[in-house]
Amino acid sequence: MAWTSTQKYLAEFLGTFALLLFGGGAAVFSLGDPGNARVVLVSAAFGLTVLGAAYAFGDVSGGHFNPAVTLSMALSKRMPMKDVVPYLAAQILGGIVGMGVVFGIVHGSSIPFTLAQGAALGSQCYSGSGAPAGCSYAIGSVFLIELALTFIFVLVIQMVTRAESGAKNLAPVAIGMMLLVTNLVAINVDGASINPVRSFSPALISLYWSNASWAIQESWLFWVAPILGGLLASVVEMWFRPSGAATPA
Repeated sequence: MAWTSTQKYLAEFLGTFALLLFGGGAAVFSLGDPGNARVVLVSAAFGLTVLGAAYAFGDVSGGHFNPAVTLSMALSKRMPMKDVVPYLAAQILGGIVGMGVVFGIVHGSSIPFTLAQGAALGSQCYSGSGAPAGCSYAIGSVFLIELALTFIFVLVIQMVTRAESGAKNLAPVAIGMMLLVTNLVAINVDGASINPVRSFSPALISLYWSNASWAIQESWLFWVAPILGGLLASVVEMWFRPSGAATPA
């Protein structure tokens, strides 16, 4: 079945919108909850949202919802280059709208609103740049975990969505569970990005508060490290292609 370009871009917008609405919403609305229960809640929200969105939109657009995935797929020649910029634009817009809805919801309650302000709407962080005290890991540590976890996450996506994969029908399950696990590992380190839009969207909206500008200042890392991880995954996936296999169009 042939999907139009508009349908593909709308699928990426809606999938990323859902990811930030449910996953980002879980992160913001649970800011006052201590301990690992919140980690599990947020991890599950992101993982299960990706699982559902991938089943809903995977056949339309590929179900990327993440610039690191899109650029990795482009390097692997598994998507047309003409779609890269529109995919990225759709993802960024979807993420901003999703977090905008979260902002609108939390704006209606004083205590959650104060917590959201201090955490810049649950933005990811490293120590420095005026980030809150909970952002205790150094920039190098955060860069490394984002690079490494995104590499594995995107590599799994690359492998399970290949035409020759025997698990292709269950690919959304593998992808959703892998995202859940990456969040379980990384939330206590930096808040877990693994997706540039996941970090950029709350950071941009949190400019509403002047004392939360640290988030947008630090967002560069959550673009660079995940994208590098995704590109590295593409290189490894190409190395794993069966001998004599044709390069995807």
